[in-house]
Amino acid sequence: MLYYSLCRLNRRRLKATAYQGNEGKMSSEKKKILFLCTGNSCRSQMAEGWARSYYSSNWDVYSAGTHPRDIDPRAIKVMAETGVDIAGQRSKHMDELIHIPFDLVVTACDSVVEECPVFPGASRQTHRQFDDPPSLAMESSTESEALACYRRVRDEIRQFVEELLGSGE
Repeated sequence: MLYYSLCRLNRRRLKATAYQGNEGKMSSEKKKILFLCTGNSCRSQMAEGWARSYYSSNWDVYSAGTHPRDIDPRAIKVMAETGVDIAGQRSKHMDELIHIPFDLVVTACDSVVEECPVFPGASRQTHRQFDDPPSLAMESSTESEALACYRRVRDEIRQFVEELLGSGE
């Protein structure tokens, strides 16, 4: 697929430019952030929701996946409990966003880092592994237990996004 070849072809060039800042950008221009995960169905969608909710005045926020699936209904439900509506977001393949020069790409699962360790065009990239709520919930015997798994990861993602973007990133 396109992203595999771009990752391989651009890896050296991107590493050389990864530490260049935002020189040449107008200060009024919003920064662009991408939350990247395998399925773009839960963790990266939650991160996008938090970032849009709190930091959309300074950031254009996106999420995508290497193998996108429909957004997880439980993710929508637990985010709605906090007043953040992600029901209108859609799952996207990272190829749809490959043309956007991101200031920051955040990988939210180890498997996406293995598939594409450097996102083409990213000024900076960071990684934070979050547990996969659907995998955790598989061991639950009730819906309440399953939702507790989603809530824990939701809250971890919220704290991460607040620390990352709230620090004036």
